[in-house]
Parts: sequence; C-alpha cells; structure tokens
Amino acid sequence: MATEKEVMDALGQVMDPELGISLVDLGLIYSVKVQGEKVEVEMSFTTPACPMVHYITSSVEDAVKKLEGVEEAEVKLVWDPPWTPDRISEEGKKKLGLK
Repeated sequence: MATEKEVMDALGQVMDPELGISLVDLGLIYSVKVQGEKVEVEMSFTTPACPMVHYITSSVEDAVKKLEGVEEAEVKLVWDPPWTPDRISEEGKKKLGLK
C-alpha cells in the first residue's frame, strides 16, 4: 500500500506542460486519500477552462498507478475553494520568478 507521502512525491514529478513546474508546487493538489489499493486525488486547475485538463488528469492517474500497491487512481476536480496564486509553494514562486 502506498503512503500519502509517496503519492505526493510522485505527483511532485508531474509537471504543468505550459509552466514546467510541478502540480504540487503550483498548489493544484488539494488532497490525497489512500484507501488500500485505491488512491483518490482532489485537485484543481488555475482556470476551469484549462485546455490541458484531460492531459494533466491522465498524467496524475498514471503517476499514481506506477506506485507499488496502487491498483486504482481516481482524480476528482475541485473548484471550491478556487485556486489562487497564494497556493503556489515557495519553491514554485522562485521558479516562476515571483520571489
């Protein structure tokens, strides 16, 4: 069974294709729940109109399913609370030149 930390580490390798920064550093991952062999990821996007929704959610599912002990990965999109730049990590802000 994977741990939440292992899942977050794996998600830290999934990059936003436009910005080249991880989804974790962008603050798009809201929560991770591990229930046996199933992992549920709640995440958001910078905008509901993001043209990369399907590509990114597939990348998240693939990254999670590669973990040992994970048989099922489900991505749930969350729009409340809405994403804001305040969710970007310090590392992400550095990479974006915001710090």
